[in-house]
Amino acid sequence: MKGGKGMFEKFESFEIAAGAGGAAGGGSNFLSLILPLVLMLAIFYFLLIRPQQKKQKTRNSMLSALKKGDKVVTIGGLHGTIMEITDDTVVLRVNDVTKLTFDRNSISHAISTAAEGEK
Repeated sequence: MKGGKGMFEKFESFEIAAGAGGAAGGGSNFLSLILPLVLMLAIFYFLLIRPQQKKQKTRNSMLSALKKGDKVVTIGGLHGTIMEITDDTVVLRVNDVTKLTFDRNSISHAISTAAEGEK
């Protein structure tokens, strides 16, 4: 029994020490809980959200700058030249006789004229 009582006294002294430390350092305990969450949100913002917003902004500016005669590639890989363009549709000339109508958002990228000049 003597060994059991000694363990109880150690446990009780640990509770008293933890309680006293917790009451005095409550603010730092809260900070240690919230700091990793804030750090994780900052990492998500700078590694995931911000680059995606930048990419979306670049894509929207490319789509708004399209004009008749531009050579483009669709998301399906189809190459063509813009014959007609409206706010939401694009008519592409694929060869001399074939014209296809696409949604404006289906344009993947415009082919630069500098790359065409090198060929």
